[in-house]
Amino acid sequence: MWRIAPAGESALLVDLGESIDERILGQVLALDAALSRNRPPGLRRPIPAYASLLCPFDPLLLEPARLEALIREIEPTVVAQPPDGRRVVVPVRYDGPDLARVAERSGLGVSRVIEAHAGRDYLVYAIGFAPGFAYCGEVAPSLATPRLPSPRASVPAGSIGIAGRQTGIYAVESPGGWNLVGRTELTLFDPVEDPPARLQPGDRVRFEPVP
Repeated sequence: MWRIAPAGESALLVDLGESIDERILGQVLALDAALSRNRPPGLRRPIPAYASLLCPFDPLLLEPARLEALIREIEPTVVAQPPDGRRVVVPVRYDGPDLARVAERSGLGVSRVIEAHAGRDYLVYAIGFAPGFAYCGEVAPSLATPRLPSPRASVPAGSIGIAGRQTGIYAVESPGGWNLVGRTELTLFDPVEDPPARLQPGDRVRFEPVP
């Protein structure tokens, strides 16, 4: 059974699992879609993450007990299966300042690191810590690299990094401690767009090396 708990006075947090699993993310996105189709007055736009869905609401229009009851009605109808999102190709210039570090740690060499990183599709699991930042997974085990000992004060927009088994894309300039292996020229965050983030949970990303 999903765990549903208050997140402050105006949101419920629905926990659907405890691991990075594309089938759990599929359930998260299915719940999000079901709530969108049956949106009660007062429910604001839910926020999906790896294995949870934050459901903010206006407490003057929607009681948490009513929202929880609606979620419980939806729960038996949600099937655990991988999400079927968009396929997005992201062109990448693999010249990041930490590419050599990843190559040395993996023992593969730079060219094989690039080949391995660009050689699979990545599921977008969540958008966060900075506007539009896409958490994607998972990289090949050989590419897993710990975060930098000290984060950089500024990482350029479009930078692509590795932290553990995850790879991510910085959509805006921000601090960050991921190992930067490359950069894309795609605009990944535009505040006038709806949604402002170009990538969304459930999308599949393929990195394409460019000169």
